[in-house]
Amino acid sequence: MTKRSYTIAAIPADGIGIEVIDATIEVLEALQQRFPDVSYSVEKFDWGSDYYKKHGRMMPADGLDTLKRFDAILFGAVGAPDVPDHITLWGLRLEICQGFDQYANVRPSRVLPGISSPLKNCKPGDLDWVIVRENTEGEYSGHGGRAHKGHPEEVGTEVSIFTRAGVTRIMRYAFELARSRPRKLLTVVTKSNAQRHGMVMWDEIAAEVAKDYPDVTWDKMLVDAMTARMVLNPKSLDTMVATNLHADILSDLAGALTGSLGVAPTANIDPERRYPSMFEPIHGSAFDITGKGIANPIASFWTAAQMLTHLGETSAADAIRSAIAETTGAGYLTPDVGGTARTRDVTDAVTRAILDSGAQRKSTG
Repeated sequence: MTKRSYTIAAIPADGIGIEVIDATIEVLEALQQRFPDVSYSVEKFDWGSDYYKKHGRMMPADGLDTLKRFDAILFGAVGAPDVPDHITLWGLRLEICQGFDQYANVRPSRVLPGISSPLKNCKPGDLDWVIVRENTEGEYSGHGGRAHKGHPEEVGTEVSIFTRAGVTRIMRYAFELARSRPRKLLTVVTKSNAQRHGMVMWDEIAAEVAKDYPDVTWDKMLVDAMTARMVLNPKSLDTMVATNLHADILSDLAGALTGSLGVAPTANIDPERRYPSMFEPIHGSAFDITGKGIANPIASFWTAAQMLTHLGETSAADAIRSAIAETTGAGYLTPDVGGTARTRDVTDAVTRAILDSGAQRKSTG
């Protein structure tokens, strides 16, 4: 059997990002033992806020060229208390997302076994969503400016840009994803009552694209009403698509409703596969718990499963997801989800579940 090999660029970056990426590399090593016909070669890059303090930039000028040769990117978290947020975000994460045209940001949310949702009577299976976020334009296009700085008449503009090409491709991606899921249900999120140009175009393109997917049931919601629907009627939702800003906010709400941002993963996808896609947990750098050994690595493990699915290694991805469910169901929970386990405990439990499952398959095979 031909051995399949993948090159992974790991960018732990800041705070607990370093801890959860180290834990995820251990999980990949366990997968190599479980599936010996697949190997993962991981190369770490020390880009991030510490790199910025030394070099005046978040990554080298040729950083994107360096990353192009990899099959995928594992990203930790970016942000530091002593570096302005717009520098850390635009200097690294958004530089990669926009530079590699990773226009589909995919964020699954699910209540895992053993973890309690803040929603009353919400059990595993009641909340199983995927939020598709337009990831390269919209409100985060980076266009605008400031004039008359420091004067009473100072002006700051932030221009949202919606292109027909950009909206159409993310809408098609969302409909395709909804079609692939059992319920074949999509909700298009907008704010077209108040934002009458770009958002109205968003609605019109959704209706146009929907004609090509007669097997997908779809509806649309204003973003403010959507927050209420997510809380009050989670079973009515499945796949959602929204703009860069709206989906950014809604996916944090979704993470909180599943128990913690510590279990929420993200995939930044270039669907055309021209460039490597990037996979990261939703949570931030969390300097308040950095170095304490209590960071929740589940989101990073889950995003590794997304990465493996993207690479076509579905068996390995399923093994991670099964190990995650087994681990949380057995009570290995970090403090953010109401437990006392440490990062090491959860990592050991997940790797053990992966290896034990492989050994069991061999003994019964």
